[in-house]
Amino acid sequence: MTAILVALAVGLCVGVIVGALGAGGGILSVPILVYLLGQDPHDAAAGSLVIVGLTALVSIIPHARAGRVRARDGLVFGALSVVGAVAGSRLSILVDADVLMTLFGVLLLGVSVLMVRRAGKERRGLARAPKTRSDTSLVALVGCATLTGFLTGFFGVGGGFAVVPMLVLALAVPMREAVGTSLLVMIIASATGLASRVGTHVSVDWAVVLAFAAASMAGGLVGGPASRRFNDSTLTYAFGAVLALVGVATLGQTAYALIAG
Repeated sequence: MTAILVALAVGLCVGVIVGALGAGGGILSVPILVYLLGQDPHDAAAGSLVIVGLTALVSIIPHARAGRVRARDGLVFGALSVVGAVAGSRLSILVDADVLMTLFGVLLLGVSVLMVRRAGKERRGLARAPKTRSDTSLVALVGCATLTGFLTGFFGVGGGFAVVPMLVLALAVPMREAVGTSLLVMIIASATGLASRVGTHVSVDWAVVLAFAAASMAGGLVGGPASRRFNDSTLTYAFGAVLALVGVATLGQTAYALIAG
């Protein structure tokens, strides 16, 4: 019962972040399931995909109504990421749990630096001009989608932590549209990553995961409308800050576990 109550409390906070920034579900739920709720990293990765997929499904509604979802790019991005997601999921179960969490933390810190630098350029008016809905390079889209799918499957996250930076940094999509579009990709990537784990040894604690997901879905409905109150550079800074905080916490906890063990 305690685990379910904790899942409800933290799930609400996670949902708000997912709705507002288009990311945070997987990068927050995986460490929470591992370090706060004591789950095995591989089991947590599978449970996280359920949480992220359901939260994105609800969170995308206000963004779609406001016209902030690039449906074509999102569907293409999501479809192309499937191959990478399957490959990443299969490789993930072969990697030691501590190594998996260490790589996760390092990746988050690296992406955080890139996003904060982008936000600084946006504030100074030095960022690349946003691309329209029709001029995104197909080659760039394929490459970014495949890499994002791999990272999604490998780390067991919905992909928002990778999709938003890919859309903003590599494809020059405006931050607000990147947030909305990433939710569509997260739905596809989460379903694919979860399906590719069928038949493996991972086990999902459904009571905790569904409680987490329910609270996260409620938070997602709040986070989406809240994002309209901030400009693109502020949202980009916030996104980078979330990645940095989770990255540092993940590396710190992993190091502590190795020393203590």
